[in-house]
Amino acid sequence: MIRYAQLTIPVHLSAVQAEVIALSEPWNPHFNTKHYEGEWTVLPLRVPGGDGNRIIPDNIGDEAVLDTPQMAACPSIAQLISTMHCPILSVRLLKLTSGAIIKPHRDHELSFENGEARLHFPVVTNDAVEFYIEDELLRMREGECWYINANLKHSVANKGNSDRIHLVVDCKVNGWLQDVFSNANKNYVPQSAQREQTLQVIQSLRMLGTETGERLAKELEDGLLTQ
Repeated sequence: MIRYAQLTIPVHLSAVQAEVIALSEPWNPHFNTKHYEGEWTVLPLRVPGGDGNRIIPDNIGDEAVLDTPQMAACPSIAQLISTMHCPILSVRLLKLTSGAIIKPHRDHELSFENGEARLHFPVVTNDAVEFYIEDELLRMREGECWYINANLKHSVANKGNSDRIHLVVDCKVNGWLQDVFSNANKNYVPQSAQREQTLQVIQSLRMLGTETGERLAKELEDGLLTQ
């Protein structure tokens, strides 16, 4: 299982930064209010239905994933997304203000191995941002592209004096993305830690007390038995 990977997806950084800084649209508070302290805000650029006020990226129904009105002000970002030849599920700008923290959490089923990948493109950041994937500190620099296994525990603290803004793209894994990953610098979860992590996810899913949670937990459990 991949913990994180640095991908080679070129970014026209100066153009993207200029567009993001010039945006005048209001940023909406992130919906996971229990998961952070301070200000963590979202500006949707492509989401199911194309609603510019939609901060939840999940496609609950069967809506088409469309650009929001805000994407028109970000042609360099639109150009970047056009170079990604895989199904795009959402494109968002996420801002973590100076002094804010995102508490340790997991985004269940969001991983390369489960067929979906979350990619981070740091647009504006600083050296005092601490992004932890499990217990490992990951330094993401402006203009880079990083995959993080969001199914694993991760957290962020912006200890700098400036805001951190990432372009975050959720996409489906296909042949093109597999080729990109094949050439990436990847970090893997050790087998023993992977099993322990899976057991923790199973426990969390069962604590939800839902049919879906129980079904997913059983699937993961069956997977452990076949290893």
